Amino acid sequence: MSIGYKQLITRFLGEIPLTAEFYFQLKNNSEPGTRFSLKNLKARLPKMLEELEANRKKIENPKKILIFTSLHYWIEEAATLALYFAAQGHQVTFGYLPYADWKNPVNKFDVRKQDLYTKKVLEGAEKFMTIHSFMPAFPMYKSFPEEIASIASEISIYDAQYTLQVEEIDTENQLYKMRRERNETFAKLLYNWIQANRPDQMIIPNGTIQEMGVAYRIAKWLEIPVSTYEFGEQRKRIWIAQNREVMRQETDDLWAVRKDVSASDAELEKVRAMFSARQKADLWENFSRRWQGAERVGQEKIRAELGLDDRPIVFLATNVLGDSLTLGRQTFSRNMAEWIERTIQYFLERTDAQLVIRVHPGEQFTHGTSMVDVVEALCPSLPPHIHLITPTDKTNSYDLVDIATVGLVYTTTMGLEMAMSGVPVVVAGQTHYRGRGFTYDPNNWVTYYKMVSSILNEPEKAVLTEDQVRMAWSYAYSFFFEYPRPFPWHLVRMWDDYDKRPFSYVLSPEGQAEYDESFRYLLGEPMDWEKILKLQTDEGA
Repeated sequence: MSIGYKQLITRFLGEIPLTAEFYFQLKNNSEPGTRFSLKNLKARLPKMLEELEANRKKIENPKKILIFTSLHYWIEEAATLALYFAAQGHQVTFGYLPYADWKNPVNKFDVRKQDLYTKKVLEGAEKFMTIHSFMPAFPMYKSFPEEIASIASEISIYDAQYTLQVEEIDTENQLYKMRRERNETFAKLLYNWIQANRPDQMIIPNGTIQEMGVAYRIAKWLEIPVSTYEFGEQRKRIWIAQNREVMRQETDDLWAVRKDVSASDAELEKVRAMFSARQKADLWENFSRRWQGAERVGQEKIRAELGLDDRPIVFLATNVLGDSLTLGRQTFSRNMAEWIERTIQYFLERTDAQLVIRVHPGEQFTHGTSMVDVVEALCPSLPPHIHLITPTDKTNSYDLVDIATVGLVYTTTMGLEMAMSGVPVVVAGQTHYRGRGFTYDPNNWVTYYKMVSSILNEPEKAVLTEDQVRMAWSYAYSFFFEYPRPFPWHLVRMWDDYDKRPFSYVLSPEGQAEYDESFRYLLGEPMDWEKILKLQTDEGA
């Protein structure tokens, strides 16, 4: 039987009522035979429920919480989070969509099996929380506010950009159409559910793309307090945002307190050690990523390799296209590609300077449009004073920082690192370190060109002051070591983490001392950054 024939059969079965239910019972409630698996949660859930029962609390004013997610790996993580809040005495609804894939059409027969399987795995948890599937069960004929369609359209654009790793999306594209249908259907289902079960708080992973992005925007539209969260490169840490998209990494509240508190020598040494590892292409402490793939060679050698002379050097560092950290981050350009194109056009006339374009090394692991293609489409033959470094070139970006007169960035963290080295940086996108006092932040093309021109005309006046460099270092410590909060379970190594820190520990006095503040932050309680910084200062004294 060919693969196509199997798909045809399952598609046909998906249209017949109760076929998935019959199949699921025939297979003795086993896994659905797709990529969708909750085996790790299933194996641990009986013990988890025992520990929850032993540590369950009753509180006077429990919150009504909706925790929603989609995709099987997020379901395992978010269900564990939901159980935690249920054990703390809150009225929790765990909502989910039983999908294994966000970028391909859903086979109704398979998704119904996956839904039945999810309900079976979670049935023991119903003692602690309400389990709600948002799987579409029937057509919806009622009218809905126009905001529903608007939200679905916006998120579907992001989904297509993220998946295809391109910036320009044709709304006739099949992926966009599929995402639009799924996002709008879910938006209607969630809207209906909220009308009958309005929660006090919503908690959602990511909050930018896919149905999680839809849920976040529905919450904001309906003025329901909402927290979003994600996991970065650090183990035992979580990013949390209240009434914001966590992927925007908005550090405003933290920096409002931290900006007037200089980092201590010990804190600066911690940042120095981390960045030393980044520059040498090493792993460091609980970070799981190598940021460079090549060793440093020094200023003299990098100049010789690129054929650079004594003219000012402009270092333009790109982002990976389609990364969640670039979606919707434009300020004055239409997108990142336009910013690069117009910057190159500007420098074609500025032969008194040298432009070095470093395309992000991460592009070698992606499949979308490369910034190399953008550059070559604009200018197939670059003049001698413009240099293009491709993702696979063995060039350490920190060698470029050392020789740069000025840095140009969209949202990459490389801009922060250049500022830490005293290099003036012009920021073109909406990134977390923009407007913190140590970067140039234009809001339109005219200002952008004026800033770049001013720096190149008088580079010695543009070098950051000692106070600005110190501020950049303080911000780096704040962003890397204070903004991510302690958390017991990282998505990537969820079950290794859980086995080391099960509910019996997390709910114990020791575990609560370590993690309760982060859970409360997720629950919508404000973070007392002044208190946290004071405790850190007292501990370091």
